Amino acid sequence: MCAGDLDDLTRMYRDPQVMATLGGVRSALQTVEYLDCMLAHWEQHGFGWWTARDTMTGQFVGRGGVRHAMVNDRSEVEVGYGLMQEFWGRGLATELAQESVRVGFLELRRPDLVSFTMTTNNASRRVMEKAGFRYEREIVHANLPHVLYRQTESSYRDSLKPR
Repeated sequence: MCAGDLDDLTRMYRDPQVMATLGGVRSALQTVEYLDCMLAHWEQHGFGWWTARDTMTGQFVGRGGVRHAMVNDRSEVEVGYGLMQEFWGRGLATELAQESVRVGFLELRRPDLVSFTMTTNNASRRVMEKAGFRYEREIVHANLPHVLYRQTESSYRDSLKPR
């Protein structure tokens, strides 16, 4: 992510359908604060959310990647993704999640990763499962009911072995 992504992120975070499962619509000021937080995360940790763009047109697709997140008062490393509605159903969220998992385990050498979504977001749950995550438990995140999925480095490496 970079400061130049603000207009695209603002458009995304003002879309009620996109934000229905991502914590609700955000104001322009909230989006500025969000982007500042994401840029600070990159500065502090050397990794964070990416901006996803169509490789042919450069059109903004969404955002995702690997970042630190507090989950029930515990620091975790989260794989997350969010796409503009016109890109739903094309497998791009799964592709983004799988690349995030690869980076988390092979480049960042994390022992485990989490991903979570609202309990009602079945499409996101399928993405997490396709990326190798397994259901762990229900949690409350941002004052909303969510499901937490986890993947370990050892299960990821096992998935890479030829069968």
